[in-house]
Amino acid sequence: MKKFKPAKTPHSKKALTLSNKLEKTRTNFVGRILETITSSRRIDENLIEELEEVMLQADIGVKATLDITEKLKAVINLEKISEVEEIKIRLIRIITDLLESDYSKDSDHFRFRDKKPFVVLFAGVNGVGKTTTIGKLAKRFTAQGKSVLVIAADTFRAAAGEQLAIWAERAGAECIKQQTGADPSSVVYDGLVSSVKKMKDVVLIDTAGRQHTKINLMNELGKINRTIKKIIPDGPHETLMVIDATTGQNAITQVEFFNRALELTGLVLTKLDGTAKGGIVIGIKHQLNIPVKLIGVGEAVEDLRDFNEKEFIKAIFS
Repeated sequence: MKKFKPAKTPHSKKALTLSNKLEKTRTNFVGRILETITSSRRIDENLIEELEEVMLQADIGVKATLDITEKLKAVINLEKISEVEEIKIRLIRIITDLLESDYSKDSDHFRFRDKKPFVVLFAGVNGVGKTTTIGKLAKRFTAQGKSVLVIAADTFRAAAGEQLAIWAERAGAECIKQQTGADPSSVVYDGLVSSVKKMKDVVLIDTAGRQHTKINLMNELGKINRTIKKIIPDGPHETLMVIDATTGQNAITQVEFFNRALELTGLVLTKLDGTAKGGIVIGIKHQLNIPVKLIGVGEAVEDLRDFNEKEFIKAIFS
């Protein structure tokens, strides 16, 4: 078996800006919007419908797309806009306002809370990058001088515990794991008891990837959640679902099922640099009222970034 190797931490400044990282989304979404606007000779219902189609194909989602186009039509009528070039300016403003409104609360962003320990539970389907995300976040926290413990509650996949242990070692964090097939809730219980005893600052909990249609596995997440509360009554302080951004709107149904099982506090969108479907960032909070809190835009440790709506807008429209 090929030995698992986490991505190395770069020692230089960020090689690429967020704008560079989101080039595919910018080309697919913004590029096509500009093309649609500049190729239109007049402002009419056909132009609005074409813009709707571009937004839907960029995976913004039906609800956000309709809200954006309705506001655009209202602005056109109110301001008596007759120049096609003005549409781009108004559209960017409307999308910006929508994101800023959707992310107006402090709880919409990933914030370390001065709990001891600060507990973050991760969930998601198979192959979305949960273990990698946890490893990168562990490195971030240890670099800030915080003591970190990671719990390998993915006891189904044979290599999961070993992979997380390697990430933990690289990050300077401790890893609690048991043998393959162990009860995940038992692993979580032992890990949290240890974290309290050792006064750890942060606990990051990995869980097995599971399909949202598997009821027994989804119920297991609820059991893990209840186990956390036995040791940390106000925990978990963040419950994050990790999503592969390349799945676009197909992730919506997954999120709805996981939210019923866990009451998600946020989402992590991985592989955002490798997809033209980045429009999901604009629409998912608007549709589900669950914020994107972290985004993955590359393999380097520093490529796991806090989601900032202003930076995102600037990156795709620059």
